[in-house]
Amino acid sequence: MCPVSSHSAVLLSSLAASDSVTCESHARGSGGMELKPGLSALVTGGASGIGKALCIALARKGVFVTVVDFSEENGREVATIVQKENKFIHEYARVPSAIFIKCDVTNGDALAAAFRKHVDTFGGLDICINCAGFVNKSLVYDDKSDGTSTWKRAINVNLVAVIDGTRIATQVMRSLKKSGVMINIGSVAGLYPMSYEPVYSGTKGGVVMFTRSLAPLKRHGIRVNVLCPEFVQTNMGEQVNRVLVDALGGFLKVEDVVNGAFELIGDESKAGACLWISKRKGMVYWPTSEEEKNYLVYSSKSKKKFVENRFPSIQTPEYFQKLVVHTLSHNFRNATRLERVRLRLPIEPHSALVKIIYAGVNASDVNFSSGRYFSGNGKEAAAHLPFDAGFEAVGIVASVGDLVKHIKVGTPVALMTFGSYAEFMLIQAKRLIPVPRPDPEVVAMLTSGLTASIALEKAGQMTSGQVVLVTAAAGGTGQFAVQLAKLAGNKVVATCGGESKSTFLTSLGVDRVINYRNEKIKDVLKKEFPRGVDIIYESVGGETFDVCLNALAVYGRLIVIGMISQYQGVGGWKPQNYTGLCEKIFGKSQTVAGFFLIQYADLWKGHLGKLFNLYASGKLKVFLDPKKFLGVASVADAVEYLHSGRSVGKVVVCMDPSYGQTFAKL
Repeated sequence: MCPVSSHSAVLLSSLAASDSVTCESHARGSGGMELKPGLSALVTGGASGIGKALCIALARKGVFVTVVDFSEENGREVATIVQKENKFIHEYARVPSAIFIKCDVTNGDALAAAFRKHVDTFGGLDICINCAGFVNKSLVYDDKSDGTSTWKRAINVNLVAVIDGTRIATQVMRSLKKSGVMINIGSVAGLYPMSYEPVYSGTKGGVVMFTRSLAPLKRHGIRVNVLCPEFVQTNMGEQVNRVLVDALGGFLKVEDVVNGAFELIGDESKAGACLWISKRKGMVYWPTSEEEKNYLVYSSKSKKKFVENRFPSIQTPEYFQKLVVHTLSHNFRNATRLERVRLRLPIEPHSALVKIIYAGVNASDVNFSSGRYFSGNGKEAAAHLPFDAGFEAVGIVASVGDLVKHIKVGTPVALMTFGSYAEFMLIQAKRLIPVPRPDPEVVAMLTSGLTASIALEKAGQMTSGQVVLVTAAAGGTGQFAVQLAKLAGNKVVATCGGESKSTFLTSLGVDRVINYRNEKIKDVLKKEFPRGVDIIYESVGGETFDVCLNALAVYGRLIVIGMISQYQGVGGWKPQNYTGLCEKIFGKSQTVAGFFLIQYADLWKGHLGKLFNLYASGKLKVFLDPKKFLGVASVADAVEYLHSGRSVGKVVVCMDPSYGQTFAKL
């Protein structure tokens, strides 16, 4: 990002001419921000202590700085020092390398005006550091006033102003469509209670949790982190009881805090991170991964059980509805019918009855209804008729057999077995996967999410620094594939049909979206990726498969997870002939790998845990198609909608709207 106005054009041309430094664009999804001349930063509380040290340190890196503080005398002094320290910028810029803005950060209008002046002066905003702080010297329970000038001001300065500054900075960065970094200055008092400063401790604890909750902003190219030093040798730090300071190893230097801030600025992976700096342990990210397992929504490695019996009042039905395949056909509507069946009681000893809340819709539903997933010829497949339809669902355990001990009534569960297009389902209890909540996002993580996660790891052998192409990328599984590839540090190319889908994929961080309605996939790949593509996650088949095969790089791996373009049509699925395929892949040491999820069942639980953790930490977005399908009778409509090409994200059916409307999201 080059946040300098037209007034600074001379500076940029001089930098380019000297070739000694560059002003790089920090695009969404790129590596960490490198502190170089031409960036700009706004620092609240910049006239003293940690804020002052950060302003000077940034200036030495050639960064334009806005010093925001209530003290005009100290603020102007710091701005003058910053201008002298920023020797490189001072030589070339037509704008000052630093400005001072007097501002009470608790005044929202004044704070917003300070941000506007910064942008007007420097043309953008790369870094925002909310550093202004206030210490309340009296114990809140001894304060007999209304607290207007004491503890309430501490709350407004230390917490409310940080929230406001973060809010304004985020809006600025998003409006400029540029990436950026924010650091909120917390304290060790926000990690552990300080009995002698309960209000200060409370405000800093609020800063920590507020900041850590903003990890999802990374999807917009914005990283917000919190820095929690122990006692620093500043005017504010020296007000602390020296006995306590000595017990903790003595004062930190402001340089220690500066180094921590620079680490957070430079590390792309630390969105939402809390960096604790102490004299005893140095820099430590808090909480540790081990501590996180105690409160994350789901962890495959955790031995802690889920909270059970959250929904204990489900009535066991006498009858329920389910969708049954009665004739083999790729026309899902013609192949299925809705049946009302009596529940078989008692429930078998090792089984469970699950009330289905959400069921997932998949392109391969039409393959199942045509009998393609049964071994043998058509006659053998027909021998299985009638059979239950649907692959995946989430719901609540309504009843269990006598020998089922590991799962109880009321437990939210996911299931991946045939027959999920139903209001209730009898299933072997060992096949149930406990989940935090029976939400539709969980359904999306099942067939769609697991296929992407396992296929890229096992069939694609994905690492980092590769070019990954995902076809039909705006669909249920494509959305996971592009995000997992980006999280692994790869350049991602995606195909889709339509502007809305293109916009959606861009929001997920895709580097190059190919809208095949406006441009030819073949032409784009040939022109922009002449070396070829390292990994291709392919689900379309037909002509798209041919294009992908020709675009595969040396050592490239093409993963076939489906071929939706061949599933339907006159006469059903028509296999393609690929004459010369062996010779083609032999010449470049390429691999064409088929992937069928059912054959990797031993990996489901572990990969589902990874997806849950990524989602819970804000690193993974799960998008559901907004079109609503309610009840078992709507399943055929949902399947046809998916095959129409209009869907974006995961298509789900809510089997019981009364339950679906009452659940909060994960």
